[in-house]
Amino acid sequence: MTRNHGTPSTGSTADGPGGSSPPPASGAGPAGPGTDPAGEAVERHTIDRVPETERHGRVRDLFTMWFGTNIAPLPLVTGAMAVQVFHQSFWSAVLAVIVGQLAGGVFMALHSAQGPQLGIPQMIQSRAQFGTVGALVIVVVAAGMYIAFFASNIVLAGQSLHGLAPAVPTNGGIVLGALGSAFICLVGYRLIHSLNKLATVVLGVGVVAGLGVVVVNGLPGDFFTRGGFTFAGWLASVSLSALWQLAFAPYVSDYSRYLPATVPTARTFWATYWGSCLGSSLSFLAGTVVALAAPVEDAQASFASAAGGFGPVLLGLFLFSVVNHNALNLYGASLSLITIWQTFRVGWTPRLAARVAVSGLVLAGAMAIALGMSRDFVANFVNLVNMLLIVLVPWTAINLIDFYLVHRGRYHLGDLFRADGGRYGRFNRVALSVYALGILVQVPFVSTELYTGPLVARLGGADLSWLIGLAVTAPLYYLWARRSGTEQTATAPAGHPAPRPATAPGTPVAPGSPEAAAHGSGLPDPAGHTPAGQS
Repeated sequence: MTRNHGTPSTGSTADGPGGSSPPPASGAGPAGPGTDPAGEAVERHTIDRVPETERHGRVRDLFTMWFGTNIAPLPLVTGAMAVQVFHQSFWSAVLAVIVGQLAGGVFMALHSAQGPQLGIPQMIQSRAQFGTVGALVIVVVAAGMYIAFFASNIVLAGQSLHGLAPAVPTNGGIVLGALGSAFICLVGYRLIHSLNKLATVVLGVGVVAGLGVVVVNGLPGDFFTRGGFTFAGWLASVSLSALWQLAFAPYVSDYSRYLPATVPTARTFWATYWGSCLGSSLSFLAGTVVALAAPVEDAQASFASAAGGFGPVLLGLFLFSVVNHNALNLYGASLSLITIWQTFRVGWTPRLAARVAVSGLVLAGAMAIALGMSRDFVANFVNLVNMLLIVLVPWTAINLIDFYLVHRGRYHLGDLFRADGGRYGRFNRVALSVYALGILVQVPFVSTELYTGPLVARLGGADLSWLIGLAVTAPLYYLWARRSGTEQTATAPAGHPAPRPATAPGTPVAPGSPEAAAHGSGLPDPAGHTPAGQS
């Protein structure tokens, strides 16, 4: 594991030594026009590759990005579930939170390290594993996840605003919170990072201060003896904590892709890992403390109530937090839906206008969902996260094994934007088969309100589905991909040229060659060759 995320930038900016060069930064190529310099406030890139000339930022920005993002009401509510839903004692819940966060954070941070090396969104990179059309399975799942989390968060925004100003109904707060997140999303990458730098300090101090007030005001005499320990409940709490990190896997490289490609992979990993694990652990543990100290269903309101006079300050901070945090969900949903549309409109390079239009559609749909789910939020959210666990685990296993062990960070990025998928094809039968199998093997071990697998009773009710999914999917994909040959695993269209050794970028190619044919098709040549007689 250490060798993988400590690997020197094997990820070359595109394919690395011996691979193809980055796609050209032109309006016709996937890198898009160079109209988004580092100093511009409003982000203009969407799913295209960020050119080297526009890379900016520092690795430590990833720490504040993920620490600030995770100081929010939703992880606080999720942390409270160890007590409210799984009936664990304080120390049992604390151990479950720490184990789950540290375990799940590994996978999340490994995804983050992909961003600077490739400069493209996570869902576009998934085309290298599943094919340009096959990846739609994953993109649709990710889009659904983003929309569900966006809806969940604006419910909390509505509750926070109603708590601060009772004259504002919760549904009115939901609408206002959604509009605030939409503004942040539309401005884009730079504002999201800037707000999370502020959130790291303001929200971190605020939550610690709030916990201090709760303790000073006095914990119940039986605080440490409330609840108990059951292995099934503890393991379910670990799973919930790990899933919180795993659910960020489709997000993270979207916020590291603007960093220079020369950034060491290990530094990207550790900045993301500790930022996310520490931030979410603080929120989860705050939820645990509050659920035991003031056992009511609404952990956010309970925290504000237990903090006494500091409560209104907490509600104000929570409102800022959820609006800020939720911009990531709207941003990710818009990129995912644009990716789906671009799959069928090859050659289209979407820009700011496309992101605005798609974000508006997501905003309207998510608000409708939120207004319908607010009455039974906790139950709906538990069901949501358990179902996400099933479909995210095999994807993250395949994506990470492919990046770190099979291709070692070297991809022909131009092919990811081709109509036929180039060497990655339209469908990768190996990856899709392993992905489906990775979901199926979890089914007997799933324990949710919607479905309970046949083997759950023998395990005392514990949900081991995510562990089974990882244990089966990761080695199976690695062995199958290596045996099939990484270039042969894709189902390429008939007549597609066989993989060829790449020559140096910019080398003239002969007319009629495969390289010249690729150029003449209007598609970006994966190797960045210049056909003879053309510039």
